[in-house]
Amino acid sequence: MQVGCCQYCSVSDDGRITCHKIVTGDNEVSPQICHRCPARACNCQHLRFSLDKVALTPITVRWPSGRVEVWDNQPPRVSFLHSACATRTTPITSPADCQTCSMRLGWSVEIPEQPAVRQVPLVLGDNVLPFVRSLRKEPTVPCTSS
Repeated sequence: MQVGCCQYCSVSDDGRITCHKIVTGDNEVSPQICHRCPARACNCQHLRFSLDKVALTPITVRWPSGRVEVWDNQPPRVSFLHSACATRTTPITSPADCQTCSMRLGWSVEIPEQPAVRQVPLVLGDNVLPFVRSLRKEPTVPCTSS
């Protein structure tokens, strides 16, 4: 089943959103990780890549007073493990390498088809007349004051 993030994300049978391009690390992603993906920032069909997911483990700090704090303020991130341009045969280290390329082709985004709007028939009663504005302009007569 495809997910709205990108063409490489899918939903597994157990309900996890996974990315097929993550080679090292856990391949489970959230929409926030997918939106910060460097391949999404490149937006090029010529890009060939694999991703590395880095999720820092939280640190538990125990103070002498007995207070316990969990330091976990770094969200998981993905970065290029290997990446290259298929047309220029050059390595890509960051999305900035693709931004100035004249051969860059963006990925086509599938836009879901909008449902057709149902036309409601106009029912005219005995005393209702449709008003149609005339398309030709009527000559204006200047007002003369006496």
